Amino acid sequence: MFHRFTDHPASVNETYLQHMGMAFGFGGRMLVGALACFMHGLFPFLCLTRGSDTIRALHHRMVSHRVVQHSGRPVAPSPLKVVVAGD
Repeated sequence: MFHRFTDHPASVNETYLQHMGMAFGFGGRMLVGALACFMHGLFPFLCLTRGSDTIRALHHRMVSHRVVQHSGRPVAPSPLKVVVAGD
């Protein structure tokens, strides 16, 4: 049963506690971005780009720097071209 807590973190080259810290960090940033989106909905002149900025920053941090291990070998992700419309 313990492997259920360690398999995924190990696949991204992290310990359980490192993975928890990263997940909490991402979750906190998503909460801040979500609150900014709600504020923007109520007051359209506030937080004009905070939501989309948060998404871009989290995507860059998570996907661009990810190293996933398949069959014991680290595999870097293939580069993706991101097209953003209207920002």
